[in-house]
Amino acid sequence: MNSSQHPNPIPIPETAGDRQIIYLPGTKCAIKSQVPLASLTSFRVGGPAQWYVAPQNLAELQASLEWSRSEGLAVTLIGAGSNLLVSDRGLPGLVIGTRHLRYSRFDLGTGQLTVAAGEPLPRVAWQVAELGWQGLEWAVGIPGSVGGAVVMNAGAHKSCIADILVSAQVLSPSGQLETLTPDQLSYSYRTSILQGSQRLVTQAIFQLQPGADPQQVLATTTEHLEQRRRTQPYHLPSCGSVFRNPLPYTAGWLIEQSGLKGYQIGAAQVAQRHANFILNCGGAKAHDIWQLIRYVQHHVEERWSLLLEPEVKTIGEF
Repeated sequence: MNSSQHPNPIPIPETAGDRQIIYLPGTKCAIKSQVPLASLTSFRVGGPAQWYVAPQNLAELQASLEWSRSEGLAVTLIGAGSNLLVSDRGLPGLVIGTRHLRYSRFDLGTGQLTVAAGEPLPRVAWQVAELGWQGLEWAVGIPGSVGGAVVMNAGAHKSCIADILVSAQVLSPSGQLETLTPDQLSYSYRTSILQGSQRLVTQAIFQLQPGADPQQVLATTTEHLEQRRRTQPYHLPSCGSVFRNPLPYTAGWLIEQSGLKGYQIGAAQVAQRHANFILNCGGAKAHDIWQLIRYVQHHVEERWSLLLEPEVKTIGEF
């Protein structure tokens, strides 16, 4: 069904079993009720969204926000779901998934890449490497989207988004577009002013260095990926690094020295290969993971007098 079948300006709900579907007029956008979120997060846990929508362009995104305002609903934003722990109880309001917001534009003259928020960061890293553009080799092993990477200043191998970002386009809850520079984003280690904000990243412009030998850039990119695979567990669902590194220490070293490798609550386990990973060993609940995070925090603080700060974003009731 498409928007041409709904000329009425009022969204028309349909039912599918116990679930409703609302088609926004003038778009192909379907807002669905009671959508399971576990499959949309890398932890593979979490209850349903009261309402869920996955817009494919800016117009559909703005229409979704307008609908949420008209209904008086809170909005939760989900990109690739790789840095999220969603409550087993699910999420009230409207969950907007940005994974279908995808496009890339390469400016061969300036070396600037304009890329949509929903593009997977590893995919972008491979694309620029194949062109012989340098600057994103480090990002190939980060399992997130461009939007999420911009929000949290994602990084690896001593590089980060702040090093290459020219500007980010963000959409306010009222539907207004704004362009922000790295200075305006107040970037620091794994954070920006967008964290905890209702502003949504729609696209980013990166400054890269064209003109290198593509085979050399591909080789460097491949080595970064292989290094991550050698040192980090990718065989079971996780969110990547759970805690920020309390410099000059690393969170993984502190957790390992606290004797917590392999510690398990329910089906959630501190990884043996890298202690700053928590794995879903099969059938874990979000509450298991949340309890394990708290347990690790308590024991590390007890031994080292340092409170580990989660890098993973916890949303919903725990």
